[in-house]
Amino acid sequence: MSGSGDRRGGSRAAGPDAREPRPDAAEAPRAAAPELPDDVVAADLDRTVRSRLRTLSKDNADGVARHLVMAGRLIDEEPELAYEHAQAAVRRAGRVDVVREAAAIAAYRTGRFAEALRELRTVRRLNGSDEHLPLMADCERGLGRPERAIALASDDSARALPPELQVEMAIVVSGARLDLAEPDAAVAVLSSPLVRSATGEARLRVAQALVVALQAAGREAEAERLDSTLPQEHATPDDDVLVYDLEDDQGVEDDVRLEDDQDDQDEGQEALANEERDEAPGSPGAVDAPTTEEGPA
Repeated sequence: MSGSGDRRGGSRAAGPDAREPRPDAAEAPRAAAPELPDDVVAADLDRTVRSRLRTLSKDNADGVARHLVMAGRLIDEEPELAYEHAQAAVRRAGRVDVVREAAAIAAYRTGRFAEALRELRTVRRLNGSDEHLPLMADCERGLGRPERAIALASDDSARALPPELQVEMAIVVSGARLDLAEPDAAVAVLSSPLVRSATGEARLRVAQALVVALQAAGREAEAERLDSTLPQEHATPDDDVLVYDLEDDQGVEDDVRLEDDQDDQDEGQEALANEERDEAPGSPGAVDAPTTEEGPA
């Protein structure tokens, strides 16, 4: 969450795990704002994020900032309470992009994928940034629409993302391919030079996703070999660092060929066209992003 302890949901529970596409979680009735501890102050919020609140009155900005701080602190341990804090911030400053971003992440982390997708689209309209396209694609997965996730990844905006976000998108697309029972394609997505060059935490998540894809493709020996190099869940930062080499299994690179780019582009454009028709004003099922008034100045 921007400046408040989490960024794009920790990137998230996205990726080709073994989950089934999930329906959107039921939205709770509007509740009163959750209590703010006395020791939480606006200054705890990242300065860059606080600067986005300057359009608000000082009192309102302070209250919104404190809710954002709490949302960031709680997102991993108590995501529902984090969601309540994010919603409280939205009710007071619904036209501020970082506030809607926090609401989107909290909605995503609590399984409210339709709501998260609406909020992310609103953020994109407010600030013009494409940085959340991978998270939007994973929301489509969560809604049981893997074709739309793949279509979003085929869009020119997604192709123009920085390398680290293209890696994020590849993890999501690999999961979408698994959702469609296309395990070889899922492996292929994770076998491109760009993805295989990932570093740090992204490299670990690519390796984890590749293990799942290899298993789904029936390539158990390769999956086990790669899995054996991954850190165990109970490892701590002080533990010895294990090296996991995405290029160790030559078979992954030799046996997998990326699908024809033009076929993917055609598939993606067709799905995007269908989505645009679905969301056109007056079309059945079209949903506008919620309009929220700011709190009193």
